[in-house]
Amino acid sequence: MTMNKKENTASLEIFDINTASEKSKTLLQKSKDAYGYIPNLHGVLAGSPNLLEAYQNLHELFANSSFNKEELTVVWQTINVEHECHYCVPAHTGIAKAMKVDDAIINALRDQSELPTKKLQVLHNTTLALTRNRGYISEEELNAFYEEGYTQRNLLDIILGLSQKVISNYTNHIAETPLDDAFQKFSWSK
Repeated sequence: MTMNKKENTASLEIFDINTASEKSKTLLQKSKDAYGYIPNLHGVLAGSPNLLEAYQNLHELFANSSFNKEELTVVWQTINVEHECHYCVPAHTGIAKAMKVDDAIINALRDQSELPTKKLQVLHNTTLALTRNRGYISEEELNAFYEEGYTQRNLLDIILGLSQKVISNYTNHIAETPLDDAFQKFSWSK
């Protein structure tokens, strides 16, 4: 049975330091220390301490992967937009702006328009193909990726980023996570 995204009736609790389990409290404090507040997504993920820990670890691993800040943004936002994540597109818009990523890149990703360089466009196309095709990619797409100077490590790091985004995007779909005040100005819908 396929469910229309509008039919979602799940209501998941958003935990805080006072209501979370002991393990989640420590992880939520880590989020608060990093961001100055506990993002609503992290509060929802705290319902499963292992999931919150996995998300935090994957975020750190991907942020320190083979990609620069523009490429990180392309991978994150390509997946967020494809998954139609009402929470992550605005959140990663704010993150990209904090990282001083060019607005032309940010806006192209949000609007699904052409990116300013061929190399970033190929990264977007490859990420989109992997996301849409559940990890399958054509020889032609792979050759285009390598011709732009990307490597096997870059390809595998896309999968790392995709792993992180599946956790956040799917959780936000189920929880209908409310957007944090910090990201309201970047609100987005497809």
